[in-house]
Amino acid sequence: MIFVTVGTHEQPFNRLVEYMDQWAAEHEESVIMQTGFSTYEPKHCEWSKLYPYSQMVELVEKARIVITHGGPSSFIMPLQIGKVPIVVPRKKEYDEHVNDHQLIFAKAVAERQGNIIVVENEKDIAEILKSYEDIVAAMPATLKSNNLSFNKNLEKIVEKLFE
Repeated sequence: MIFVTVGTHEQPFNRLVEYMDQWAAEHEESVIMQTGFSTYEPKHCEWSKLYPYSQMVELVEKARIVITHGGPSSFIMPLQIGKVPIVVPRKKEYDEHVNDHQLIFAKAVAERQGNIIVVENEKDIAEILKSYEDIVAAMPATLKSNNLSFNKNLEKIVEKLFE
């Protein structure tokens, strides 16, 4: 099963919802979608505008693949559960958001952490889905953290203050 979430932002994300509904019509794998404020209603998927958070977690846990918009909360939760999400950022040019901050942020996370798959053009999703396991196998297994380095540097600064 593929789980798709477009978050709760008030602008529709019909581009992703429509694409994945069409994909579902042409493939045997089931697709469940959280469509948010999108105006398109899927015809080939199980869907709800919103799911309670606990149900979202269950759906992410059960999913073979998770596809999210570029909101950090939507793609960080699958990472915490051990899934590598496909992230399709909302774009200003399609009136999906007020600016392109999702695209900028998702690209930065992909570059720094190497643990999300950013897809700018929804038409590329089909190819990503075909080779998803190979793509994920080539990615880092764990989330990188700068906490240890930050804490060591902070400790040095505090020690200097007390000298």
